[in-house]
Amino acid sequence: MDKLKIRGGRRLNGTVVISGAKNAALPDLCATLLTAEPMVLHNVPRLQDVSTMIKLLRNMGAAVDWVEGESNALRLDGGPVNNPEAPYELVKTMRASILALGPLLARFGKAKVSLPGGCAIGSRPVDQHIKGLQAMGAEIRVEHGYILAEVPGGRLKGARITTDMITVTGTENFLMAAALAEGETVLENAAQEPEVVDLAELLISMGAQIEGHGTSRVTIRGVEKLHAPKTPHHIVPDRIEAGSFLCAVAAAGGEALLQGARADHLDAVIDKLREAGAQIEPRVDGIWIRMDARPKAVGFRTSEYPAFPTDMQAQLMAVNCVAEGAAKISETIFENRFMHVNELVRLGARIEVDGHTAVVTGVPQLSGATVMATDLRASASLVIAGLCAEGETLVDRIYHLDRGYEQMEAKLRGLGADIERTK
Repeated sequence: MDKLKIRGGRRLNGTVVISGAKNAALPDLCATLLTAEPMVLHNVPRLQDVSTMIKLLRNMGAAVDWVEGESNALRLDGGPVNNPEAPYELVKTMRASILALGPLLARFGKAKVSLPGGCAIGSRPVDQHIKGLQAMGAEIRVEHGYILAEVPGGRLKGARITTDMITVTGTENFLMAAALAEGETVLENAAQEPEVVDLAELLISMGAQIEGHGTSRVTIRGVEKLHAPKTPHHIVPDRIEAGSFLCAVAAAGGEALLQGARADHLDAVIDKLREAGAQIEPRVDGIWIRMDARPKAVGFRTSEYPAFPTDMQAQLMAVNCVAEGAAKISETIFENRFMHVNELVRLGARIEVDGHTAVVTGVPQLSGATVMATDLRASASLVIAGLCAEGETLVDRIYHLDRGYEQMEAKLRGLGADIERTK
């Protein structure tokens, strides 16, 4: 099992290229199930979750290959798909497998999808997906760990769908399902994340009729057939990867350009890092950050986009661990998303947790130790903490990190960090 060995105490300086967003790539890959025409997606990150999704699509019969000569372009052909099933063996590590349900039902009128896995950060129920697709006419039952779904008559019907909570993957599933449904679908309480907008724009370029994406109310008028995108589709830059590198520079100090990052997707994070003392400027080619002093502690509360993202909570907590003062962090999205706290404490952090609230009192310096990643974003927080710690930090179970960060250690080495991957 791979580990990361970090020798802390170095400032980070230079340029880092931000990859395409994992959370946009996965639904975009599933969208290729909606058409029999081959298509190419650009700026696809080479991540473990993307590899798993590729295996899943190939298992269904799709042809999927990396384009020769283009490091992050993926050619997909959903024409040969003949097996509308997502088996447990392929989806047990990836929550996003549920995204195959909507497009399979829309195009084939049936689907068999295993209940998904992923990070152990709390309950992420699929009942909202089932409820919405049932409103569109699907007959669904759950048996032996699988969602078994069928559409009598073969075509979904437009419906008004109001979810009990804001759900990103739910909104994405409904967008794909409604694109080929008969009539009009209205999504109330829709997720507004940039990744949702990215999917909607891909579907529109494939012939879908969608309005209101990026707001809480989205309208989709179903069409009979979708085609390959009329213009090249480049997956949106990963705002969580960009935010993680911003936090790394804020914690360790230094000056960096995050090439390709979009500041307009990170308003809440940038506001907090400026409050912590970082100088941050949006640029035409990315985001520039400079940090010359010890950060100041900043409190925050996670919530749905455009508020502070739960996927950045652990990384900003790591910044607070070495900050001046104390700050309160409230987590409102996932009930188990403080699992990184015990590992940060092993590095010398001072953190007290009470339910969904953590109070972090900064210390002048952390101390290197062996720590264990418990989920994707927790692993990033441990890397950031290790960059600030005296001595050597060993981060174990970094397969979590590989699910969502493309060559993070190589990118950090490019900024001057002393970090290496070991077996």
